[in-house]
Amino acid sequence: MSVGHYENFPVGSLLLPARIRPAVHAIYHFARSADDLADEGDAAPEARLAALDDYRQRLLAIAGGGDGDGHPVFAPLAEQMARHALPAQPFLDLLSAFSQDVSVTRYASFADLIGYCRRSANPVGRLMLHLFNEHDSRSLAMSDGICTALQLTNFWQDVALDWQKGRVYLPQDALAKYRISEAQIAAGDTGGLWSVMMREQIGRARSMLAAGAPLARQLPGRFGLELRLIVLGGETILRKLHQSGGDVFRQRPTLQARDWLYMGWRALRKR
Repeated sequence: MSVGHYENFPVGSLLLPARIRPAVHAIYHFARSADDLADEGDAAPEARLAALDDYRQRLLAIAGGGDGDGHPVFAPLAEQMARHALPAQPFLDLLSAFSQDVSVTRYASFADLIGYCRRSANPVGRLMLHLFNEHDSRSLAMSDGICTALQLTNFWQDVALDWQKGRVYLPQDALAKYRISEAQIAAGDTGGLWSVMMREQIGRARSMLAAGAPLARQLPGRFGLELRLIVLGGETILRKLHQSGGDVFRQRPTLQARDWLYMGWRALRKR
C-alpha cells in the first residue's frame, strides 16, 4: 500500500470518524517515515538499518509508557497508542518488513512474497480494525486478505517503477516457469509468455481480494464505506491490469474520475 506502497491508506479521509483521524494520521506518518528510511535518498544500507533500529527502540520506549520525547513522529504516536490501547506488534512487524527492504530485493516464491506482505501490509489493516474494536479472528483473516491483495496489486502495477529501484517483486519461480528474464523487465518487453505470467499473478491477487471483500460489506457506517471504496479500487486496478495483459510498461493502470464515480455508486449500494 503506498504513497509509495501506502497509496490505498485512508489518510485523514472525511469518511472516517473524527475521533480516530488523529490515530490514523499518527499510524500513517510512522509507516511513511519508516518506509522512507528504508527506501528514499542515497544512504548506505548500514545507515538505513541503524535508523530503523532507532525507530524500533523509540517504539519500544513509547510502548512501555514513554511520551515520545517531543519527536515529531513518536510523540503523536505515543499519545494515540495510549488513547486507543494500540498494540506494539503491528508496528514492529512493519519495521521488520522495512528492514527487509534494505537487504532483500528478490523473492524466490509466492509464499516468500506472502510472508513479506504479512509484515508489510497486514499490520495496517489490523491496526484499523483495532481502532473500530473489531477483534474476531474471521475479520482479522479477511483484513489480511484485503491488505495482502492490495500490496500485491501495487507490486504488479509498479513492476517498472520497482525495477528502477533495483527490486523485482514478481516471484522468481514464476519468472523461471514462463521463461522470462530480468533483461526482459529492463527492456519493458511484454513478448513471449509475459501476459500469461502476469495474469497468473493478477489472478492470485484477485482471489485474495475476493476472499476478504465480505469484510467491507459487513462493517457498518463510514468505515465500511471507506473499506468498500478501497476494495473496489483494488478490483479496478486488477481488472485494468488483466485487460492490458499486464503491460505496465506502456499503460500503468490508475484510477480515473469515472472509476471513482462508479466505485462510489457501488460502495453506497454495498455491491
